[in-house]
Amino acid sequence: MRKYEIMFIVRPTLSEEEIKKVAKEFEKVLTSNGATVTDTKEMGQRELAYEIKDFKTGYYYVTTLEASDDKAIKEFDRLALISNDIVRHLITKLED
Repeated sequence: MRKYEIMFIVRPTLSEEEIKKVAKEFEKVLTSNGATVTDTKEMGQRELAYEIKDFKTGYYYVTTLEASDDKAIKEFDRLALISNDIVRHLITKLED
């Protein structure tokens, strides 16, 4: 099993309920494609280092997961790039 960490930033113009819904939907994308989510941390609203898509802040989430292949990671990446709710995301493979 490979371990990954995904950090993503949700746009700040959504309501608190909508932000949590976006996070749950993307967690569901991972689990439905064979990954096991081991930890999810809501880091809260933070100021961005530089403006991204006219946003100066964003809601940060960090998810740690395990997957036997990269199917779930590729699907998350594809959907995050399409989504208007995700401002930026970063996928990191963790060393064992």
